[in-house]
Amino acid sequence: MRKNKLKQIFKEGKAVVNGWLQIPSSFSAEVMAHQGWDSLTIDMQHGVVDYPNALQMLQAISTTDVVPMARVNWNEPGQIMKILDAGCYGIICPMVSNRKEAERFVQACMYPPKGYRSFGPIRGLIYGGSDYGKHANDEILKLAMIETKEALEKLDEIMTTPGLDGVYIGPADLTLAINKPDPGFDKPEGSPTYEQQLNILKHAKKNNLVAGIHNATPEYAKKMIDIGFQLVTFGSDQRFMSAGAKNAVSKIKSVKSKEESKAY
Repeated sequence: MRKNKLKQIFKEGKAVVNGWLQIPSSFSAEVMAHQGWDSLTIDMQHGVVDYPNALQMLQAISTTDVVPMARVNWNEPGQIMKILDAGCYGIICPMVSNRKEAERFVQACMYPPKGYRSFGPIRGLIYGGSDYGKHANDEILKLAMIETKEALEKLDEIMTTPGLDGVYIGPADLTLAINKPDPGFDKPEGSPTYEQQLNILKHAKKNNLVAGIHNATPEYAKKMIDIGFQLVTFGSDQRFMSAGAKNAVSKIKSVKSKEESKAY
């Protein structure tokens, strides 16, 4: 079976730089895959991507050695199993709040006897190899999102779940979970959300799990790597397109405005 290179990066103590896909396009996924990311995550929760889109995006990512992952929209076994069958090599599961939910997530990703994943990796066999069924339990990356009030009270309970590889922080929902009104990313040091990020990281290190976090900027992502996070996401295909277009348009409009002012 094709090895999951993210697991090797983690084993070496290095950090994974993960890209984020929200646009339902195989072409934009292919473009992103050629930009040097270690992995790309298809966002099936807050993006506008459905299953047929995701399948084509996975095929596009496969033109490179970038590891394909997905964030599912809920801790729902059928959805998790189906995107794994499509050749996804890692799952980020939102709103995991306790041990029971963590077990439900992990076991949906694993074949018996460790889990209850149903066998039928229709594209997994093509992408992963003919021995996919024998090794998939070891290669699929399983990351539980810590972003609820209950989860913060049960960090060790969640993080000692057998088979869980790591946790992933969604700062926006985490901010709402601690009753702060300004959900967003890249929270400054000393803020309540930042302190919770450090707390989650500390517990992940204690339990020998990978800690990942979503960021707005590469500068903040680099800071998170420096303090110990081993998987960082920043921006997204949609955000990069929006920012690039806005920057270009604002420059030419500024030039046009200056030229018009010279005419008077």
